[in-house]
This record gives sequence, structure tokens and C-alpha cells, in this order.
Amino acid sequence: MYKMNQLFMKSKYVFLMLSAALISFNAKAQYPKPVKVDQKDSFFGTTVADPYRWMENENSDTLKSWIAEENAVTDKFFSTIPYRNKVRSRLQEMFNYPRYGAPSKQGSYYIFSKNNGLQNQSVVYKQQGLNGNPEVLIDPNVLSADGTVALGGLSFTSSGKLMAYTVAGSGSDWQEAFVMNVLDNKKLNDHLADLKFTGLEWKGEEGFYYNRYPKPDESKKLTNQNENMKVYYHKLGEKQENDALVYEDPQHPQRRYEVQLTEDERFLVIVASEGTSGRALLYRDLKDPSQKSFTTLLQGFANEHEVVDNIGDKLLVLTNVDAPNFKVVLIDPKNPEKQQWKTVIPEQKEVLSDVGKAGGYLFAHYWKNAYSFVNQHDYSGKLVRNISLPAIGTASGFSGKKSDDQLFYTFTSFNYPPTIFKYDLKSGKSEVFRKPEVKFNPDNFETKQVFFMSKDGAKVPMFLTYRKGLKMDGNNPVLLYGYGGFNLPVTPSFSVSNVFFLEQGGIYASVTLRGGNEYGEDWHKAGMLLNKQNVFNDMIGAAEYLVANKYSNPSKLAVRGGSNGGLLVGAVITQRPELFAVAIPQVGVMDMLRYHRFTIGWAWAVEYGNADKSAEDFKNLYGYSPLHTIKPGTCYPATLVTTADHDDRVVPAHSFKFTATLQEAQGCAKPTLIRIDTKAGHGAGKPITKQIDEAADIWSFIMYNLGMDYK
Repeated sequence: MYKMNQLFMKSKYVFLMLSAALISFNAKAQYPKPVKVDQKDSFFGTTVADPYRWMENENSDTLKSWIAEENAVTDKFFSTIPYRNKVRSRLQEMFNYPRYGAPSKQGSYYIFSKNNGLQNQSVVYKQQGLNGNPEVLIDPNVLSADGTVALGGLSFTSSGKLMAYTVAGSGSDWQEAFVMNVLDNKKLNDHLADLKFTGLEWKGEEGFYYNRYPKPDESKKLTNQNENMKVYYHKLGEKQENDALVYEDPQHPQRRYEVQLTEDERFLVIVASEGTSGRALLYRDLKDPSQKSFTTLLQGFANEHEVVDNIGDKLLVLTNVDAPNFKVVLIDPKNPEKQQWKTVIPEQKEVLSDVGKAGGYLFAHYWKNAYSFVNQHDYSGKLVRNISLPAIGTASGFSGKKSDDQLFYTFTSFNYPPTIFKYDLKSGKSEVFRKPEVKFNPDNFETKQVFFMSKDGAKVPMFLTYRKGLKMDGNNPVLLYGYGGFNLPVTPSFSVSNVFFLEQGGIYASVTLRGGNEYGEDWHKAGMLLNKQNVFNDMIGAAEYLVANKYSNPSKLAVRGGSNGGLLVGAVITQRPELFAVAIPQVGVMDMLRYHRFTIGWAWAVEYGNADKSAEDFKNLYGYSPLHTIKPGTCYPATLVTTADHDDRVVPAHSFKFTATLQEAQGCAKPTLIRIDTKAGHGAGKPITKQIDEAADIWSFIMYNLGMDYK
């Protein structure tokens, strides 16, 4: 009884101290009071105010002043957290271990990436043989003093002699491309600009195919809509302005293209899309001199298709036509009618996520309850073997060349750091090739998968990871994470940052929300467009399950998500603010009435709908849009919004407007802050120093507002 009283008094003391700190902070800190404008828009008879429309102007001096004031308020709050520096020190210690990328065979070299631990960007190496001495091929850390220039994609000629690569600065989606001689590391004179969302597909060693947008207006480069993408061929040694136009469709300026060349360089394929869902396939047989232009192989945009490879004059295609969980078919381009297709790998009850190829084999990667299993087939579709994976987790990298006799794949899970395995294609034997030495003991933690019923009766999975022996008494701090959209899976993966929270006694909960592809196209459709509310109900259902089953309680629940997941966080805290103690919406889509007006946002209309074009869409979007569902006087969770000045995927105006509105509406002493990073974007290419700084701030904010002590 004495110990129980001590525990009660201690917890009461922590609560009182936390409350006092929050009251003190709010008494002293004055949120900026941004100017409001009389901007009103009409949507199908409904008038909607947008008083912070001016925040959409990235060049506004008023906006820059507001950003500086907001960052000052946020910095002041963080200065009151006594263990913030300890959190950062521990995270830096945990991040400091060598990390490798799986090697790939390119000519006479194996190419792989490595980060010594705290290098801002991973370095790409070349190595003769698996036991040779690694040599630096390209080190992006020398491209900028602060590590904010990052490598994008690498593309090699079939001989491995030449490498084309892209770089991006400050996390922007805009890229430049260069060419290097792999043999002597000499950079050639070729330089391509104004690239975005492009691959680089070599044709021999003479040049490569790529796509680009027209040169952007530099003053509005980070916000203007991206339209009129075109496909070009760059001949080595030529200036970009002389590149040959390969394909364009001026009648459809908002279509996007991916260029693909089969390994034997026979078929040039264009994957066309009008959004993030639905594709069309066009092709040219480069061995057929009579085919001067592209021919449609599969019409868009009701289904998903991807060319896996070709067998002579026929194409192997992964598709969900008449197969919501996907199948692989062989199509004769000269007779592409559906009745003529030959099924190679039939649809299964599990979703076929992707198909790789190497050494004359196909590797079918499936999701089973949101974790990986992989089958090896020959090109006729015959099952060779099921590949044994070490645990419930996520496998990737089953690809290579037809001449390969081995490949390297990576396996990871919540308490299983990314480990590279060498796989013998003939025998099916896997062996550990590289295992990271992370500064934590995975045996101290466990993961289990649970299922709960969402509001409409749908059965939803959730992974829970925590320290073994943790007592489920309803008082554990929990970080609830989800995404739920764009046909993207959220599957088990390792995060040093999340392990820090587990060390502190927290539970990491990853929810398999509808809107992803973990259970196929039906699961995706159940969380998009007019069904989007299902995603939010799933997340709310996950929180309610954790409370009902004594994992935690609302005063100990934090919710986090980024991009579409930022929208998720914004929606659940405006719908059920009492259910969460802390919210971390990162680079979120918060203004659902105007998201489509910026950069690539128009492509998301197939997922969300468009408030300008449909009364039904407007009603749906307006009903859950985080910006428009904030209610003055409501006590919202302690909220830390994060964004970055170079985010040209989800422009930071979303976060700016949401934060200003939330700060004015907040009905209690809980802080509502925004963290605005500089020389950073949507997340890609972020240097390690910035990753550690951001993680330290987020975990400090979560722990402080959940009443946690630093251990």
C-alpha cells in the first residue's frame, strides 16, 4: 500500500508539474496573430471563408515574418523541456551505426551504398567481386556543405560502364541529371535540368530516355501546378535543348508518364496516368521499323498495369483487370484483346504487390495480413519454391538481370533492423550477407498483430511493438501511426527513432488502415473518395481498442502521420479531440478544398475527389477537411505540426493555415505549435543531422505532453 501511495503521489506530482508548465507557457507565450483577409469562395451554394489565403504566397514578406514568429514560440516551448538534449544525445548515439544498401551487379562491379553512421547522406561504392576493396563511386556529402543535396535514382548501362544519376537540393522534387564513367569516376559534360518524377532508361551506351516538365517560373517553382510532362531522348554529349521529343499529349496536360525499356532493349513502354490510381500502357517495338509511334497496349484509367518483362515479342504484365488482388498475364501486343491473354501467375486470395525478375525467374511478392511472403516461379508461371523469410516482416529487392545467378534482398521488421540476405537462384538458399549492429537488443522487444472491428464492422489489423514484460494496466504511453491512402501499404519496418520510444516504455502501434493495398484493390477503394471517412473511423477504432483492452488511455495516446497521414491526424483530432493527448501531423494535406491547385496536387483527385467539379465531392471533402472542421473553444490535443520550406509535394501553406486556425480556436492550455524546417522538403533526401534534430523535437514533445520521464 505504501508503494502504491508513493506511485500515486509521484504520478500526481508529474501531472501537476506538467499542468503548471503548460499554464506557464501559455501565460508567457503569445502566438502570432496573423492578419485575416476577407476571402470567401462559393462551392455549390455554400460560402467558405479562407482568411489565411495569403499564406499560399511563398514569397510574401508577411508570411516570412509570421514563420519567424512561430518558430520563436516553438523554440521557447522546447527550451522548457528539461530532457530535450538528453533525448537528442541518445538518438544520435542510436543513429550512429553503419548502414548498407543491398548490392547490385553492374558489369564487373558490385554497386552498393553505405553510411558510416552519422554521415548526412549515404555514399555509393563500387567493388570488384564480393570480397574486393570498395571504392567511392559518388559521395553526395561533398555536393553541399550542410548535406542538403541528395542523390535520387541511379541508372546503369547494361555493360555497367556508364551511370546516369539525379540529384535534388533541399528536399525538393525538382532534380538535375548527370552522367559518370563508372570505370574512372569521371563526370561527363551531360547535364539535364527541370526534371521531376523521372526515371533514366539507357538505350545501349548512346543515350537514355527520360521525362520532364517545361522550365518552371523560378518565383513560383515550389507551388505552381506541374503540367505538360513530355518524354525525351538524350543523346550522350548533346545539350539538353537538342534532346529528341519522344512523346507528348497536349490534349491532356495533366497526364504523367513513366518510361520503361525492357532488359533486351526491344520494347519501349510508357506508363501513363491521370492521377495516383489507374494506368494506361503504351509501347513501341524498337525492332519493328514499321512502328514509328506508340501504340496503346492497355487502355486507362480504370485499372493498374505494369510491364514485368518480355518473352520475345510478347509482354509479361502485372494487372488487376478482373483480378482485384492482381495476376500476371502474357500479352501479344499484336493481339492485345483480353480474350487472348495467357495467365502466367493466377490471382490468389492474398494481394500480389509486385513481381521482380532475376536469372530467368519471376519473384511474386505478396502481402498476407500486411506482411511479406515471396514465391519463385519460372517464366511459364510454374512454382519453383516458396522463399523462407526469417520472421513476420517486410522483404524487398527480389530483382536483377537475366544473367545473374544470385540476388540480394533486404528483410526488416519492427524489432528486426534491415538485414541483407544473399540468395542463390538455383538452390534457393538464403544466407545473411550483412547484418547491422544497432545499439539496442531486439530480444528485449516483441511484436504482435491484433485485429479490431471498425465502425462499419470491417476487420482491421494493427501491429503492436513494446518491451517484453510491459504491464498492460491501461497507463502505457502509445504512439499510434497510420497512413491509409494512395494504394500504399504500411508494413513492418525498422526505425531507430521508434526504438527510442520503445526504450522509454512506450508502445508503437502501426495500423493497417483502409486506403492502402495490403488487401488488394477492394481495400484501397474502401478508403478513398466518398469512402475516405472509413480511414478515419479505422484510426479512431484503433485508439478505442487500445483503451478498451487496457493498453493505454486517452491521456497517454499520441497519434502521428505524414502527408496523407498528416491529413489522417488532422481529421481524427478534429473529429475526436478527447481521444488523444498528443497529435503530430507532418507535412499534411489540411485544406481539402484547394489541395489540387498546387504542384502535383491535381493528381490526387482520383483519391480524394475535387471540390470545384462535384457537389458530392465538395460535401464529402468539406465534411472532413481538417482546416474547415476546427471548432473554436474546443480543447484539442497538444499538437506539433511539422512542415518544411521546400516541400513542393504538399505545399507548406496547408500546415500554415491549419496552425493559425488551430491556435486561435484552442480552448485549453495545451500547446499548438508548428515546426518549420529550412532547406528541407517532403522528407526525401533529408540529411541525418536534420533527421536527428526533428526526431529529438518530436519525441521530446510527445514525452513531455504525455507526462513521461526520460529514462
